[in-house]
Amino acid sequence: MPKARLAYLLHDASRAVRSRFETHTADIGLTSSQWRLMSILMREGPLPQARIAELMEIEPISVSRLVDRMEQGGWVERAPSPNDRRVRLVAPTEKAQNTFTEARSAADRVYAESMTGMPEGTYEELTDILEKLIHNLNTLNNQHR
Repeated sequence: MPKARLAYLLHDASRAVRSRFETHTADIGLTSSQWRLMSILMREGPLPQARIAELMEIEPISVSRLVDRMEQGGWVERAPSPNDRRVRLVAPTEKAQNTFTEARSAADRVYAESMTGMPEGTYEELTDILEKLIHNLNTLNNQHR
């Protein structure tokens, strides 16, 4: 039976990764939440805020505030949807596109630092285990809805 401290370890690991990432990107001025939103937009293209909230698994009001801060910082812009005039799409700006590679490199450095002193293949094994853990829990959650 897994030890009850798994949830604490997952939470602490996530917090440590976010904190280290923000140390690496302090000169860019990009928080880990902003990086996550930027990554989604770079992968998916312009999206409505409601879809961003779904992908980030956070409340729409939190996405709205995050997008507001990122828009003020020049990272994203809102534009009318060509398909539905009631919807505004959030898209990365040229600043975000130009900074993406640098921020991606910072994230890669954090992942490499986190694996210091661990055997070869640990990163792949850990990500496989976490993907399976997430899949198992999501499957159970979907069964009980």
